[in-house]
Amino acid sequence: MRRLLRDRRTRIGLRQADLAKQLGTHQSFVSKYESGERLLTFVETVEVCEALDLDPLTLLTEYLQRHET
Repeated sequence: MRRLLRDRRTRIGLRQADLAKQLGTHQSFVSKYESGERLLTFVETVEVCEALDLDPLTLLTEYLQRHET
C-alpha cells in the first residue's frame, strides 16, 4: 500500500513536505512510511488517503487487485 500511496502523491504533484503539512506532521513521517521504515495505523492510512483525495476503498481495491494469487 505504501507504494500506491507514494504513487498517488507524486501523480498529483505533492512533495513529501506538502503532504506532511496537510497531515499536520513532519516530512520524516511521510518518508518513513513510504520507505517501509514505519507502518501506518488504519486511522493514519485513512487520514493519508483523505489528504491525497483518495477513497480508502479505492486504495484497498487497487492493492488487492495487484496482490491476488
